[in-house]
Amino acid sequence: MTDLDKTIESILLVDDQPANLQVLSQTLEKLGAKLLFAKNGETALAIAQKARPNLILLDIMMPGIDGFEVCRRLKANPETRKVPVIFLSALDETGDKVRGLQLGAVDYVAKPFQPEEVIARVNTHLTIHRLSCEVQQQRDELEHELLVVSQLQRNLLPERLPEIPGLKLAVHYETSRYAGGDYYDVVQLPDGKLAVLVADAEGHAAPATVMMAMTCALFRSCSTRLGEPDQILSYLNDNLCKVNRGSFVTAIFAVYDTHSRTLKMARAGNPLPILHRASEKTTTELSCEGVLIMGLYPYTDVPVTEVTLQPGDRLLFYTDGITERFNDEREIYGTDRLLSQFGSTDTDDLSDILERIMNDLSRFAGPRPADDDMAMLMMVVE
Repeated sequence: MTDLDKTIESILLVDDQPANLQVLSQTLEKLGAKLLFAKNGETALAIAQKARPNLILLDIMMPGIDGFEVCRRLKANPETRKVPVIFLSALDETGDKVRGLQLGAVDYVAKPFQPEEVIARVNTHLTIHRLSCEVQQQRDELEHELLVVSQLQRNLLPERLPEIPGLKLAVHYETSRYAGGDYYDVVQLPDGKLAVLVADAEGHAAPATVMMAMTCALFRSCSTRLGEPDQILSYLNDNLCKVNRGSFVTAIFAVYDTHSRTLKMARAGNPLPILHRASEKTTTELSCEGVLIMGLYPYTDVPVTEVTLQPGDRLLFYTDGITERFNDEREIYGTDRLLSQFGSTDTDDLSDILERIMNDLSRFAGPRPADDDMAMLMMVVE
């Protein structure tokens, strides 16, 4: 039994005729609810604000402000908006009923009313209101849990990006819901090297969050192998295969040597990185042979791609939530648009470059919310 079940429900009866209030009281007292009384609209509003009844039975024709105005004010007040209102009135015209329902009332009973009808309608709307409150309570509890999970997930991401001589870094991370499956990590290695991992667990809900956390834990447990991209992906994949039950993870892992400006990469299903070569003013996908997504089958061999970067080169690692973002016409943003935006941005501010990409993505998608998580990690060679 929940706390809501233990709470005595209250009903506010509003009518300027004492005889009507007496009949209603006698009719409803058998329900066991706490009955509150008001003889005019002003008193009804004050009681509703203070007592927050579970239901209001409201007369229309009253001195001062009438029932229609009382209902309008109740529904305009966030604190009383959700309290169901049943109109009780001698007015039986269709237009009056429609007006009352348009103002937010849930039902309408014409006078002289039948006690059985009043009890039936009151029971119905008390039950609906009770269930609505229970659902809202459960939603609030779930939302709180999701917020906690979301914060825990973000705590797994690097607190800050390392400062590397000869290299600038920036990142953008965004979940489509409270928590998601995208993950990135950056680890500074000895001898002027830097390890970068960008991964994407299938989906964007609780299962993806768990796979993301597992990938993080596995990655941070293999610090001795971080210089070898093929060994890292093999290690991650072998362990994900042991625990996987139908989900998968895409990833790209790269090691950059700041002294030689060489980049070694291994890729498992993740989108190809994008290279903007400043000296040639070209923006292309960087060819990188890959293997299957992680978590399905062990790898027999993981190819490693090596490329030499030049001063001014910009490199973008990202997850497919960027290029597969839809608009209302079901078109996807696509790689070509990302290439164009990444290559045309002329600024030395890395965060500004990523922000411009996200702004262009938002303009393309319009009001349609994101269907997937989005992560971008950018590095610029100095």
